[in-house]
Amino acid sequence: MVNSVGKKYAEVDRAYLAGFFDADGAIMAVIEMHQEKKFGFRVRVIIRIAQKNQGFLVDLQKGLGWGKLRINREVYELDIKDQDRVRSFIKLVLPYSKIKNNQLKIGLKILDSSVNSKQNLLEKARLADTLSGFNVRSHGRRLNYTAKIETYFSSND
Repeated sequence: MVNSVGKKYAEVDRAYLAGFFDADGAIMAVIEMHQEKKFGFRVRVIIRIAQKNQGFLVDLQKGLGWGKLRINREVYELDIKDQDRVRSFIKLVLPYSKIKNNQLKIGLKILDSSVNSKQNLLEKARLADTLSGFNVRSHGRRLNYTAKIETYFSSND
């Protein structure tokens, strides 16, 4: 596997990264209103790796060549939001992931599906809701993405 800057990753490095992501990472899908999109929404998949050790994440960011590092209270987070790079990250770790393998597959399915109809958008929203179900922080959300989009479409009909 070659990353965007041409560096090769050894199988052991990919397996280590997958294990680290399984333990301290998250994959999320967000659907945001976006006026420039045909159906009014943008769907994005985000990779986040959290760690108290800033040095590790700095080294990881340098090794990957992408992502944005920030501090959130006492924890450092490396976020990858560029959709091509999210796809690259998923493909990098997917064969080695044990715990988050299904989540990564859902993320890839979201990235690989196009939105050329309201039905496609609703399908992506259902996948995003499924992905949210795996994430502890997503529990208790008042309105899931599918319901949000259905409400938006029904109010515009």
